[in-house]
Amino acid sequence: MDYKNEILKLKKTKNALILAHYYQVPEIQDIADYVGDSLGLAQKASAAKTEMIVFAGVHFMAETAKMLNPKTLVVLPDLEAGCSLAESCPLDKFVEFKAKHPDHIVISYINTTAAIKTVTDVVCTSGNAVQIVESFPKEQKIIFAPDKNLGGYINRITGRNMVLWNGTCEVHDILTTESILNMKEANPDAKLIAHPECNAPVLELADYVGSTTGMLKFTEQDNHQKFIVATETGILHQMKLNSPGKEFLVVPSDETCSCNDCPYMKLNTMEKLYLAMKNGEPAIELDAETIEKGKLPIMRMLDISRKLKLI
Repeated sequence: MDYKNEILKLKKTKNALILAHYYQVPEIQDIADYVGDSLGLAQKASAAKTEMIVFAGVHFMAETAKMLNPKTLVVLPDLEAGCSLAESCPLDKFVEFKAKHPDHIVISYINTTAAIKTVTDVVCTSGNAVQIVESFPKEQKIIFAPDKNLGGYINRITGRNMVLWNGTCEVHDILTTESILNMKEANPDAKLIAHPECNAPVLELADYVGSTTGMLKFTEQDNHQKFIVATETGILHQMKLNSPGKEFLVVPSDETCSCNDCPYMKLNTMEKLYLAMKNGEPAIELDAETIEKGKLPIMRMLDISRKLKLI
């Protein structure tokens, strides 16, 4: 079957919007109406006027889209497309953790379940996390969850002392300084760019630290011709499209030099995307209370981002 052609047909007949994260396979990125990071995807989901949103990403992203557009049918090609970071922060354990710090507000990374968002004061993404934190007074006590690497990075560059939940992303936390130093030695003319979900020693080696969109823009604007990329492999597709004359080397996830793929993101395929559009399932279902409570911190994030002219 020519999935590309069939998906394009269904997009018209179903009045569907296809949103894809940068970590999706190239074929899905190429057919999507919008490809972006969590902040951009949240914006697009919020503004969508279609009857269906097809979210080529992971579960928490589709949940976010449903909370922002509750009357719209939101489908995820594979319901098993979860997130190790979101799963590292179960609601019951986090509520206990939060109770130990009653005078703290909660800033949670968008990479959390809908349930965690219901006990959050404001959400952030890697693209606006520093600015969201800095929008609060220095004396404001903050719990930051669930990524301790991103939270630690923000603490270091802002001088904050946020209390951090002990969670990590398996795709980024696995990257080692040994692999990077070997790559830098072999490619002395390359700049290292890294996602802030990487661990602190990796970030200290980086020439640039930023979100997926931030890294993409950096490689477009910087005059270097070669980059070592410390994040998920999928971003290289857009980097190559936007800077065809430049070279991009992804940091391997292990000593076998295998690509650093997110196993959850890569569960989505063109076939599953087609079937989700055709059948209108698997659909994301959230109860009214979760939508009402979970939407508030996301809207606060978008409001702060607009005020700071980040979007």
